[in-house]
Amino acid sequence: MSEIHIKTEQLQVVPGLLGGFIFFLGLCSLIVKERLYLSETLLAMVFGILIGPYVLDWVDPSEWISNKDVLSQEFSRYALAIEVMIAGVTLPKKYLMREWKSVAMLLLPIMTTMWLVSSAILKFTFKIPFLHALAIGACVAPTDPVLANAILKGVFAEQHVPLRLRNILTAESGANDGLGYPFLFFALYLMRLPSGKAIGTWFYATWVYQILLSAVIGAVAGYIARKALRYAETAGWVDKESFLSSSITLALLLVGVCTIIGTDDIFCCFIAGNSFTWDDWFRIESEDTGLQETLNGLISMSFFIYFGTIIPWSAYTSENVLDPWRIVVVIVLVMCLRRLPMIMLSYRLIPAIRTWQEALFAGWFGPIGVSALFYSIETIKQLEENENSNGGRIGEIVYPIICAIVFGSVLVHGVTIPLVLMGKRVKTTLSVSASSVWNQPGRMMSFRNLSARRRGRNNDDSDSQANIPGIGVISTIDKGGLPPYISSPPGPDDAKQGCEFKTQQTVGADTEESRIESRPDDGFSPITEVTFNNSTTTDRDGLYTVGRSGGGSFPSAPEQAAVANERGDIT
Repeated sequence: MSEIHIKTEQLQVVPGLLGGFIFFLGLCSLIVKERLYLSETLLAMVFGILIGPYVLDWVDPSEWISNKDVLSQEFSRYALAIEVMIAGVTLPKKYLMREWKSVAMLLLPIMTTMWLVSSAILKFTFKIPFLHALAIGACVAPTDPVLANAILKGVFAEQHVPLRLRNILTAESGANDGLGYPFLFFALYLMRLPSGKAIGTWFYATWVYQILLSAVIGAVAGYIARKALRYAETAGWVDKESFLSSSITLALLLVGVCTIIGTDDIFCCFIAGNSFTWDDWFRIESEDTGLQETLNGLISMSFFIYFGTIIPWSAYTSENVLDPWRIVVVIVLVMCLRRLPMIMLSYRLIPAIRTWQEALFAGWFGPIGVSALFYSIETIKQLEENENSNGGRIGEIVYPIICAIVFGSVLVHGVTIPLVLMGKRVKTTLSVSASSVWNQPGRMMSFRNLSARRRGRNNDDSDSQANIPGIGVISTIDKGGLPPYISSPPGPDDAKQGCEFKTQQTVGADTEESRIESRPDDGFSPITEVTFNNSTTTDRDGLYTVGRSGGGSFPSAPEQAAVANERGDIT
């Protein structure tokens, strides 16, 4: 009889810990995500810290491979590539072309400001040269698609964040990850080259070869892949499993190609994702499967468990200028000043962000995560490959600083929503006037959010109507409709909303109720609570006025009705 051996090597322990955590978290996932609103990435990071070398010492990635940085960078590279591909695929058709003004504002002036503000905070806190601070600041300039998905794809987001705002933040997080290279290499080239030569090299090597070439490769690859997949699907050559995994395999292909030729693989994957679903066909065909949400959950939890095990807690000492108090100051200042003030000041120039409440949300939720870790290791790699880089101590401190900021971002953004819900929940409303028929005492109409799931049907120009007894017809069309929690009249980019209308009439002691449910053709979920009241009157045909509760001045009821009628948003 052979002896029984219990294997306790880490390569045998890790799968059990990883699978066990994900499995048992899945058993209570509805409670965690839809009742407690806790972030899965936060729980995964805490679990990684607990099993890591500084607490239980069950897992230490440095024992698996001689160079842990290689493992970390490649893990983050493929996680980012898949996430930005998913981000590109989930955006509506021709999104980058339709929202180019908003995307350009977020990627150029705002991202540049995020880089400079972060660099200034790092310089004055750690007393390092400004070029060194610019290099480290470039790592935290991009918003992270992995953490952004965790914030923008939950029940809270569906109920409280407009689809328009979720889309623009998804596009930003997908695009600016690849655009971290120009900021990083601007500082690195200036460290080791004369200024004139550094600027020239930065322009053609970074902007032309890495950014422009990767965009061309991504656009062409996405177009060819879309046409090929559609032809194969029409001809009956491709099965369901291969069809659904095509975007992921395309991402892996592009990572390999771009890595070989030395161009920007992350940006290439995002552009390819947009090109792949440019006509909305693949997005509509695959959106009901849940594959993208499943992949996002597995990738984010796996990576942040790993991240929790590699945080260098022993590095935060006064011997290398990384005093704990400096780390705390940097985390607080970066969270508060890196993004929020600039978004609040410039949101009127961003068409996709319409109110200061939306600007507050967009400014606060700009998480720092996987991409920051990727760029920090890329910084170390570039400094090691160029002996005349004049990097000083940057190679020693960039990784611990970035790990601390990522830890702070995951923690702060992970607990923000639960803390907000524990306090006073802000409710915004739309006030809609009724017809002259709706003037009986005590009569009101309201509707609450239904968790209407997407039904995988194509967008078209047909109207989705709800006939309200005694009120008239509310019609939501493709270029308007009842908007989500927005404080301004619905605009052309608001998707059709499905909702349940409830009319209630109180006559004496009797209450009469009727319900009419309207589902949109594109299946977008309603994401707000809206109250209708009879504070003003319009005609029976439904020229309802749209406004909001709260402070501020608004157009009069006739003016709002005229605007809505002219734009065709509410008929």
